[in-house]
Amino acid sequence: MIIILGLLIILGIALILYMVKEAFLNHVVTHVMTFEDFPESFGAVSIFFISDIHKRLISDEIINAVKGKSDIVIIGGDLTEKKVPFERVKQNLEKLKQVGPVYFVWGNNDYETDFRKLDAILLDSGIKVLDNTAAIFESKNGEKLSLLGVDEVGQGRDRLDLALLDAEDKSFKILASHYPDIIDKILPEHNIRLVLSGHTHGGQIHILGYSPFKKGKVEKLDNTTLLISNGYGTTGVPLRLGAPAQCHLITIKKG
Repeated sequence: MIIILGLLIILGIALILYMVKEAFLNHVVTHVMTFEDFPESFGAVSIFFISDIHKRLISDEIINAVKGKSDIVIIGGDLTEKKVPFERVKQNLEKLKQVGPVYFVWGNNDYETDFRKLDAILLDSGIKVLDNTAAIFESKNGEKLSLLGVDEVGQGRDRLDLALLDAEDKSFKILASHYPDIIDKILPEHNIRLVLSGHTHGGQIHILGYSPFKKGKVEKLDNTTLLISNGYGTTGVPLRLGAPAQCHLITIKKG
């Protein structure tokens, strides 16, 4: 009995150590996505997407892995949470700015902080906040790409209609939303080709393969293509099981 108890304790400690390791991984998942209607004059566009940073300080390993490979950076919400020092937020923003111009959409935990101070920090740092707005990119040939972002969905702050009004009608459209549920509001005529989201943490902890949320994935839907990230940080306990920490380097081109 003592031997069995000892083995169970050892297995328990090993499991916790493994869960800590999964929670603090510095893994960049690479994706190559092709779309028939992607404007050929852009060549290929690369996006570094990171969501749900929460308490973590972004590792230099991550920055070095994507520096020089990405055209823009998108923070998919939950940059921070309650009690995280704003100095750490500033450090993370300065790190991300080394990769490329940074765009941000609000997450639910961002609003649990002093969000007005966070908004001021984003402004001072030169971060473009996509709160029901869009940023337009134009190639030398005059073709256009619109990056749309909606405000926090869970509190009903999102206005996809306003973001669409701000976008270029005949452009290739990419939407950033903290909540993947935004897909329920996307209609085929909106012509949003790609949605980048987080929030679910991929379930964070799967017990015997089960969690309230599925693992992060890329899924082709009738109305768009959806990427859900496991996210970089954790909420609650700093542990993961079956949904390791991740961020993404996404290359989009015609094909």
